[in-house]
Amino acid sequence: MKYFFLSDGWIIGRVWELGGLWDESAWRRKPQIQQMELCIWENEEKLWLYRVEDAVLMVEVKPGENLVTTSAAKPIGQVVLKRLISADQAIDLLCSAQIRNAGLNQQLLTRDATG
Repeated sequence: MKYFFLSDGWIIGRVWELGGLWDESAWRRKPQIQQMELCIWENEEKLWLYRVEDAVLMVEVKPGENLVTTSAAKPIGQVVLKRLISADQAIDLLCSAQIRNAGLNQQLLTRDATG
């Protein structure tokens, strides 16, 4: 498996594999890309950890509709190609950053509210 971090509100666009763009008809499925329940904070920005299968080489990401419509200056063609990292690199980044577990935080908030 490979990993990458994606800013909150950004979405995944095109996906590349060894032969070029991911071809759903050749693979007979979409690429396996899963958002994990872990995120880090970097420069006051929430970055979610995603896991992808080994066949994926590169992922295109872009601002989601909610980011584009709320922005005063709408970006023109703002697209980023994400570099994929290994599990060891992801663990290093998680250990060195302020870790937030979305599920655990929600449970803690619920417990605090109920007493």
